[in-house]
Amino acid sequence: MRHDHLITSKQLSRGDIETVLDRAAEIDEDPSAVADRYADTLLGLLFFEPSTRTKMSFETAMKRLGGDVVDMGSVESSSVKKGETLADTVRVIEGYADALVLRHPKQGAAQMASEFVDVPLLNAGDGAGHHPTQTLLDLYTIRENAGLEDLTIGIMGDLKYGRTVHSLAHALTNFDVHQHFISPESLQLPREVVYDLHQEQDGTQIREHESLEEILPSLDVLYVTRIQRERFPDENEYQKVAGEYQIDTDTLEAASDELTIMHPLPRVDEIAPEIDETDHAAYFDQAHNGVPVRMALLDLLLGGDDGGVRDD
Repeated sequence: MRHDHLITSKQLSRGDIETVLDRAAEIDEDPSAVADRYADTLLGLLFFEPSTRTKMSFETAMKRLGGDVVDMGSVESSSVKKGETLADTVRVIEGYADALVLRHPKQGAAQMASEFVDVPLLNAGDGAGHHPTQTLLDLYTIRENAGLEDLTIGIMGDLKYGRTVHSLAHALTNFDVHQHFISPESLQLPREVVYDLHQEQDGTQIREHESLEEILPSLDVLYVTRIQRERFPDENEYQKVAGEYQIDTDTLEAASDELTIMHPLPRVDEIAPEIDETDHAAYFDQAHNGVPVRMALLDLLLGGDDGGVRDD
């Protein structure tokens, strides 16, 4: 659907998700079929926070669709340094591009920015809020490895500040999925997120734990996140939980042979490199899946013939 915005995974219905994932699978199988579809189309990149995978995969996706990108560059080299507001920045860059991708450190920034532009705006992460395009590539990876029905998933690590977690948890309520959340008490899911999940899904399918061991044998997927040092207002609080959850081959002795381990990356020390060579590891495939999924999403939002993502 033309000129919609993707701000949060809450606006994604099961049908929306399946449309994007199915289109991504088609593109993954035959990228040449869409190679020139968006010639003369420009995607504007506005990243107010560091990014490797999200930024480069969006750029790759747009170029593989036949288009190109215009990049705001670093905050330090932009007019933001002179005091320009986010509203003014997106209105200016809207004049240069056919769609915008925004990452910003403040929760709610993408929603606010979307109110000032008429071209599609995609939220690439807003502080500890949401990261819906990451969620779509996560769901694509889960579907490819374990399916999305009768699934038991453990989500472990920084659940308080982890925007990838918040987005994924909401999207999974569209499917027959049992969700287990594993974290230190200080990094549990925000209570408002827990409340929303209970409203969206039968509460018996959502469980919180401090220990992985008790539920590891039952998991089909383990989604690991790093403890995000940059989100902590107090360094001492970060040090109390840094390195508390780590996965190595000893940890996985009790796991199913079919367990899929995912991570949005970057990792620090939460997954040992020895896991990379096992059949459990799916996190590098997960990162690679960002390209076909974002190609599919751009195709749908810029006017693909199968419809697109609805705005709330």
